[in-house]
Order: sequence, then C-alpha cells, then structure tokens
Amino acid sequence: MSTLLSSLGRWSFRHPWRVLVAWLLVLGIAGGAALALGKGTDNTFKIPGTESQAGLEQLERTFPQVSGTSAQFIVVAAPGDRVTDADYKAPIERTVKDLGDVHGVLAATSPYDEHVTGMVSDDRSAAIVRMQFDGQASDVSAATKDTLRTAVSDLEKELPSGSRAVIGGDLFSMSIPAISITEGIGLVVALLVLIVAFRSFVVAGMPLLTAILGVGVSMAAIFAATAFAPVSSTTPLLALMLGLAVGIDYALFITARHQDQVRAGVDPEESASRATGTAGSAVVFAGITVLIALVGLGFAGIPFLTTMGIAAAVAVLIAVLIAVTLTPAILGFLKGRVAGRPVRPRRPRKGEKEARPRRPFSERWVTGVTKHPVLVAIAIVLGLGVVAVPAANLALALPNSGVQPQGSEARENYDLTAEHFGPGFNGPLILTGTIVTSKDPVGLMKDLGDAVGKLPGVAEIALATPNQTADTGIVQVIPTTAPDAPATADLVRELRSHHDEWLKEFGIDVKVTGFTAVAIDISDQLGAALLPFGIFVIGLSLVLLTIVFRSIWVPVTAALGYLLSIVAAFGVVSAVFEWGWFADALHVARVGPIISFMPIILMGVLFGLAMDYQVFLVSRMREDYVHDAGSRSDDRAERRAAALRAVRSGFTGSAKVVTAAGLIMFAVFVAFVPEGDSSLKPIALGLAAGIAIDAFLVRMTLIPALMAILGERAWRIPAWLERILPSVDIEGEAVERERHLASWPGDDSVVAADGLAVAGIVQGLDLRVPAGSALVLTGGDGTVRRAVALAVAARVPSEGRLRVAGHLLPGRAAWVRAHVGCVLVDAERDESADPLHELRDALRGRTSLVVIDGADRLTLAQSEQASAMLRDAAERGPLAVLATAADAPAAARLLADAGWADPRIRDLDAPQPSSDLPAQTTTDLDEVSA
Repeated sequence: MSTLLSSLGRWSFRHPWRVLVAWLLVLGIAGGAALALGKGTDNTFKIPGTESQAGLEQLERTFPQVSGTSAQFIVVAAPGDRVTDADYKAPIERTVKDLGDVHGVLAATSPYDEHVTGMVSDDRSAAIVRMQFDGQASDVSAATKDTLRTAVSDLEKELPSGSRAVIGGDLFSMSIPAISITEGIGLVVALLVLIVAFRSFVVAGMPLLTAILGVGVSMAAIFAATAFAPVSSTTPLLALMLGLAVGIDYALFITARHQDQVRAGVDPEESASRATGTAGSAVVFAGITVLIALVGLGFAGIPFLTTMGIAAAVAVLIAVLIAVTLTPAILGFLKGRVAGRPVRPRRPRKGEKEARPRRPFSERWVTGVTKHPVLVAIAIVLGLGVVAVPAANLALALPNSGVQPQGSEARENYDLTAEHFGPGFNGPLILTGTIVTSKDPVGLMKDLGDAVGKLPGVAEIALATPNQTADTGIVQVIPTTAPDAPATADLVRELRSHHDEWLKEFGIDVKVTGFTAVAIDISDQLGAALLPFGIFVIGLSLVLLTIVFRSIWVPVTAALGYLLSIVAAFGVVSAVFEWGWFADALHVARVGPIISFMPIILMGVLFGLAMDYQVFLVSRMREDYVHDAGSRSDDRAERRAAALRAVRSGFTGSAKVVTAAGLIMFAVFVAFVPEGDSSLKPIALGLAAGIAIDAFLVRMTLIPALMAILGERAWRIPAWLERILPSVDIEGEAVERERHLASWPGDDSVVAADGLAVAGIVQGLDLRVPAGSALVLTGGDGTVRRAVALAVAARVPSEGRLRVAGHLLPGRAAWVRAHVGCVLVDAERDESADPLHELRDALRGRTSLVVIDGADRLTLAQSEQASAMLRDAAERGPLAVLATAADAPAAARLLADAGWADPRIRDLDAPQPSSDLPAQTTTDLDEVSA
C-alpha cells in the first residue's frame, strides 16, 4: 500500500491542477445532485421489530386518527381567571373549529368536549387543545405549521390580557440543527495551532482548505442521499464535525512529514512522494479503523443510527481520499516553499560562551514520565477512574421538547403543560389491541382502562375507546412522570408485563406504543447494543494493532487506554448533563437524561481517533527500537535500555504532530458545544473530552509509562502468531526500502534477484536477465522452476531482493502483475485452457518481459505460433523472455525461432560460468530448494 500511495503522491505533486480540478468537479456534481435530488432531513424515529413500532403500524391500518403525529396548544388563563369562563371558552372553541379545517389536520379536539376528560386542569387555570395529523412529523408541510402558529397567535390576542396561548407537541419537538459562529471559532483555533506547528501561514491554511473541500463534498452527498433514504437532521452535523476534525488532522500528518523532510534537504517532489507513502499509509489505516467503527453502528439494528454511521463514514472516507491526493497536489503548487520560518537560535545566557541547545518540551516530558513510570501509570489510572464516577448514573433517552432552548415555543409549551397538568401529559402512552370479537367494545375498553388506571405510575386514563368500526381499541395513559424519566420506562415495562394477564381476562393482545414508548424502546435497544459493540471495537483494536506492531502488549495497552478514555468521557458528559456541573456555562437547556445514541457513537468515533494517535506515536517507537543495535543484543539489560531509548526518541519525534492534531480535534469538537443543537451537544462534549483525555493523558502519558515498564517485552510476539499474521505496511517500510535500493542492481537487467526466496521452496537464488535478452532456466524439479517463474511475475510473495521491469518487489507487486505476462503450460491441461491465448494476453501492450513456465510442453504447432507471437511483440519494442523448461533445447529452439539467435540456458543442475551472464551468481535450484 505504501508504494502505491507513494506513486499516487508523486503523480499528484506533478499534476496539481488535474487533481484540484477533479475534486472541484466532484464537489460540483455532488452539489448539483443535492439541489436536484435532496428531499430534506427526516426526524422520524423507527425501530423495526419492537412492540411499539408494531403497535404504530397496527394503528395506521385500523385507527389512523391516533397513529400519526400530534400537536397541541395550551391556554393558560390570566391570574384569577378560569379557562372555563366565557371570555376563554368561546374563542378557544372557535379556534378549534378553524383548525379542524386546516389541510393535514385529521382532528382538533376541544377541551370542553363532553367525551373528553383531563384536558382542563384541576384548578381550571389551563386547557389543552390536541390536534392529530395524517402521517409523521416529516409529512406535515411548513405551510401547515405556519398556519397553526398564526392561529394560536391570533387566539392569544383575543384572550384577556395576561393569558398565554403556546403551541407545541410532537410536531414541534424536533429542532433543525444549524451552524453558528461558535463553530467558526473552532476553525480559527485550529488555524492558530497549525500556524504554530508549521511556522508558516500558507502551509497552515492548506489542511483547513482541504478539510473544508472534503466536508463540502460529503455534506452534498449526504443531502443528495435523502432522495433514497431518510436522514435525520443530526446526521449532517455529525458528518460535518467528524469530516472537519479528521480532514484537518490527516492533511496535518502528511504535511508535517513533508515539511520535516524538505527542511532536511530532500527534493520537494521526492519528499511529497515519501510523505504520502509513509504518513499517508498511517492515515489510510487510521481512516479504515474509523470507517469500520462507524459502520459497526449497525450493531444496534436501528435504521436511522445505521444511516448516521454510514454518512459519517462517507465523510471520513472522503477526508482520507483528499488527504492522499489533494494534499500532495497542493504541495506541488507550493514546491519548496514549505519550510516555514526557521527557529531562532537560543542566545547564550550570562556566563555562557555558547548557548546550549534547548531541549524540546516533548523530550523533557517523556523523560520525566519514563523516570517514574509506575507512579505515573497509577496516577493516571486512578485519576481517570475518579473522572469516570459520574458515568455510573448515565441515563439515556431520546430528545423531546424539554431539551429545546429556553424561550422556544416547544419548550414553553412543554414547561407550561408540566406545570399545570403534570409532567406525564407531555408523553402519553397508548395501549392498543384488536377487539373484533367483542360484543360490547365500549364496555370492554372501559374495563381495560380501569385495570390500567390502578397501576402505580399512572396519573390518569385520558381516553379508552374503540375505533369507528369497533375492531381496534386504544387506552391513552398519562404517566405521573416525564417522558424521559426512568420511572416512565419502568411503567412501560410494567404495562407489558401484564400482557398475558389482560389477554386472558379481556381477550385483547395489548401492545404499548406511542412516541414515548418508541423512544424508550430505542434507548433500551441501544443500551443492549453497547456491550456487543464494545466487544467488537476492542476486539478489532486488538487484532489490527497486533497485525501492525507484531506485538501482544502494545494492542493490550492500547485497548486498556481506550477503555479508560471512553469511561472518563462518559463521566464528563454525565457530570455536565445529569449532575449539572458547568451546565449554565455550556448553555445546557435542561439537565437530565442524555440522548440515547451518544454512547455508541462516542465509542465508535473515539476508537478510530484513539487508534490514530496510537499508531503515530508507537510506530515511531517501534521503528527506533528495531534500528537500535542494542535491541539485537544478547544482554537483557542492553535490550531494555534500547527499548527505553526508543520510547523517548520515538515520542520526541512524533509528539509535536500528535499534540497539534489533538488540539485541533478538541477545538473542532468543543466548538459545537455552547451553541450546538441539543441532540449534538452531548456527543460533541463527549468527543472533545475523550480526545483531550486520550491524546494527552492516555497516549502521551500513560502509554509511554507502560512501554517503559514493559521494556523489550513490549515487542515480543509468539512465533506461531507471527507466522499466521498478514503483513501490513503502514509505516512506509516499502517506500524506505525503495529509497535505499534506488541504485540497485546498477545495470540494465529487466529481472534482478539477490537472495530470492519463496517460502518452503526456494532459498538464496541470484538471477539476472538483461533487457531484450532471453533466458531458459532448467534443472531442478517442476515445483522449484514454477515457484521462481511465479515469484518473478509477482504471482506469489517472495523475500530477498527482486526488481522486475524496474519495479522493486514486493512493494510494486500490483504493477508487475498488471504489466508482466505469465504463461503456465501444464503437462495435463484442461482442453479449454489454451496456452496460446494466455501468451496473446501476456504480450498485449508494450510489455518488456514475459514469463513462460514449461515452454518445452508446447506442441510443435503451438511452438510455431508462439514463436510468431513473440517475434511480433519483439518488433514493437525491446522484449525479454524468462522461460523454464525440463527440456532446455526445445525451449531454446522456440526462442531462436522467435528471433533470439543465442538464448542463454542456465542449467541449474550444474555450475554456470559467471561469464555467461554479467553480475550473475550461478546457483543450482536443487541446492536452494527447501
């Protein structure tokens, strides 16, 4: 992957206009699609497979008057007045009649209707008018909402002075999130951090520009997707928040590596290529971890949350793609102007002849941490444990009007209803069931209502009635507690526990539903999904980090650090939103339960970001340890000292970038807290707290301490596990290998191999095939010859040095497979398999090499046609052939007929004179085979 990214970075650097125009075209197409296809967001929460959803679907079919969304307005009389007075009753009833004629309103119920009870408060100081709509809240037009607001406003003007009329209810409970000036302050802070990190205003602005472009593409794509799937209003803001944070950070990682290399004297084009191959590889890995965690939100089985995860994953994917393409392209515009202002040399102090070099703060920090690692580790663990204490009281609920900002119409209606009628009036529950077999449906529903009314937690039964066709009945239950109170959830569970009892007594298959019940079911399902999702995330981190670092302890410490970060972040959110700490400063509208999907989103996003920092810090430590001669010593003390040096040097080398990345993410996330949407506010605070804790306390303090305690044991891995793990290059080792071997082999060989090895078959083979020449390998057995042929054609992995057609393997294996043909001629072939067809495919284009295994197995007719095809290909351009054969003369005749007058034959059963092929070491395949 690193070599592919390196080539991509070089191409982007050379063609910056093409890359920039391409991304601008993508932005234009996505924006056009959003304008043409976008249908707006949909805040309807559905949760298939639950009792509440099944109940709503049943009501839609049999009792549509109560199945759709609802709204209400409350009238509060002036002090000393009663709403039953004529001054109130007449205008309220006239307004109710007018509202009943509004498009979309199925019914508007007067509080004075003789068939309705409970809509006038006990002290006659307030009355509620309820309206039922056809469909969900998203189906009600903005014009209808404006008509309702106008009617209620006009009513308030008709009422006696001092009275209030406020609209609200489910229809007005959802607010549409919006961007405020505070989010812009986060970007300004990010820019300041970048200016300090890069010491250049121009370079500092580059990550911001690329991140904003990526966010524009992802946001347009999300709004275009509303034509095909419902997207909640919180989804775009979550994608915006994540896209900005990771977009800035990913560009920062690549640009910082590029700037360091240019300062060290590396050519800008070469530096951009290396930076994209090394830092870009880590960016891709980090992005993949975030993608997997976000897509894993589907564990909860809730459609709107799955959509939210996919949308956020799209934003992260676009950020990764822009980082590895547009970032090197913009570096191509800047050329060498990225070094920034030089650091001023330190002036000598009094009494000093020369100023001693200033030790970086990161070096002093990690030295202090690793001097007393046990004490540091204990302090961090205990400290974060204390921060996590409030998480024990974490309560979850979906947002309702009660979390809207003070002064909003929905919040005023919610508070007035709770004050005059009790908190339960803001979240009634509905019991429904089929009563088609009943002979007395009215009496049956009254008896069921009486039974329900006796349960603890029930304030009153507002309605118990059958529908017009007497096949379905409903009981509307007013709880004694608010919709998001834990006691209301307990009441729902209590009602459901009586299902069998009421089925036996009344013959009704009762379902508990309504908006409040749906919200409770969603919260319960999300809570149940936290443990499997946590196991998935932590298990994923263990697997991925074991593959990357070839270690057992590094993944374990990373996972433990992640757990500490996540529970501490939960503790911070709970302290603010449930305990009320700093609630006023952060403009928290109401202290109480936290939005249900905060924990699972926080776990998924923080996992990916934590792995970012883990990879960037610890990979540098691993690199320094591997390159330290002490790591290969037989003396354990020397190995331990080498491990400690690697921790300190690796931390010092990467701390500046990780610090800047952590500060930027914190600034972006925390900017969404003070004025953010009530649904997004706890998520943003959790992410900001989690990033600060994970980056600065866990990754930059606890992890170095634990690595110092573990010493050389941190890099151990069982041999059996090492063998089965795939090799993943996220540190750009292949790019560095290509740089070190850039001048090897130093001749015009199309194939050059030194110490070529194929696991279990070939060991230590040296080989050269000059450009335009032909070589026949013979000797050994067919397995060894085929293994060599497949290794040269990059069809099987190999070890040692191997360069084919100018491309070093295994890093450039994908290019070699695409441009070097390989023909396998078997002794017993399927009749449908045609070696000539394979050869024709292999010779397409302007390939410089073709590999033919078993050339002597071709029939006479096939050999003649193969010679003609090879001859034609050689006339188009220089062509080298590597053939293997048991019968070398037969293969040589084929090549001679094709135009190679004197093809070389390497008899691997006997020593080959070195003069036969310059710079070639004669090797017997029988000797090198395993």
